[in-house]
Amino acid sequence: MFDAIFLDRDGVVNKETNYLSDPDQLVLVPGSAEAVRLFNELNIPVVVVTNQAGVARGLYKEAQVEVLHQALSALLAKGGAHVDRYYYCPHHPEGEGEYRKVCECRKPQPGLLRLAAKEMNLDLSRCALVGDKASDIGAAVACDLAQAVLVLTGHGTKEWDAWSEAFRPSYVASDLLEASKWLLR
Repeated sequence: MFDAIFLDRDGVVNKETNYLSDPDQLVLVPGSAEAVRLFNELNIPVVVVTNQAGVARGLYKEAQVEVLHQALSALLAKGGAHVDRYYYCPHHPEGEGEYRKVCECRKPQPGLLRLAAKEMNLDLSRCALVGDKASDIGAAVACDLAQAVLVLTGHGTKEWDAWSEAFRPSYVASDLLEASKWLLR
């Protein structure tokens, strides 16, 4: 079994909306609450790891990311599911002010996964990640995660159609629910 499941947020758990900051625009990808609940029922921690370049670009503040995560937790709770922890990167190399930087926490860099592993006492080789971008899969590969699943929701179809990375996902799933069932097979 897995020490934890890492999930990208936008395009995986909730529908992709460019620079989502308004909780009223938050909509779950169909089946995502059920998928998260499957992990919850097995006591596998679910950890959201998300790049939030909108902070660096001055489109919203870090406090708004927290508000959105509270709203996402509330939506998932309606489906009997919960996220154990949220980690996000507010940086971008083309951002503004203190957020303008190349960092270790922006996926595909492994910083968010390593921070979660340290704080939650996780063995990364016993974890899996589900994402909709090559950068998500790249972070999983950088940490030698047991599995890395690309979903075709969000940016997934476009990313997979144009895949040029040397690494590949362990599996390509139509959505988070299919990914969760594959991981728990």
